[in-house]
Amino acid sequence: MALTDEEENRPRRRKVLEPPRFDGWDLAQLQDYIAELRAEIARAEAAIDAGAAQRAAAEALFRRP
Repeated sequence: MALTDEEENRPRRRKVLEPPRFDGWDLAQLQDYIAELRAEIARAEAAIDAGAAQRAAAEALFRRP
């Protein structure tokens, strides 16, 4: 089944991953995992900030004087 342009451009929901089990993880592995999560959160926050800045710029451009 072919997707329409609208369907192809629509953001897709990400599959929810099963959280890992920490049984058998040592302290260093847990700290590394937390560091990876923090880096991913920072990346997501940067994308949110970029989107908000782009929206604010567009609103300022089209704002009536």
